[in-house]
Amino acid sequence: MVHVPAELQKRAEAAAPLELELRFKPMFGGIGAYANGRMFMSLSDVGLALKLGEEECAQLLKVRGAKPLQYEPNSPPSKSYVVVPDSMLSDRALLNRWIGISAAFVNTAPARKPKKRTAKPRKI
Repeated sequence: MVHVPAELQKRAEAAAPLELELRFKPMFGGIGAYANGRMFMSLSDVGLALKLGEEECAQLLKVRGAKPLQYEPNSPPSKSYVVVPDSMLSDRALLNRWIGISAAFVNTAPARKPKKRTAKPRKI
């Protein structure tokens, strides 16, 4: 099933825990969702995918219809993002629970170190 990112955003906003301050940013034809400045959800034509730890990924993948995020058929599947099953999109309580788990996971993960920027040689 092909999804519309803007529609997925509406569902995510309606189901998200009230205390969670979400921000959405367009990205590569889809939408990235952020909690406390950290991306934790991908909304694309593939579906609504949540970033999870290893144990939570394994748990969600046991749910019928859940699958690792894979934007293109030839691209490798994600090790940390799981597309929730379509049935979960209409179950607000269950989606709320998993959005909360994902947001909590990214908030406890260590912050990424900024990449070192090297100065480019100047042409004179």
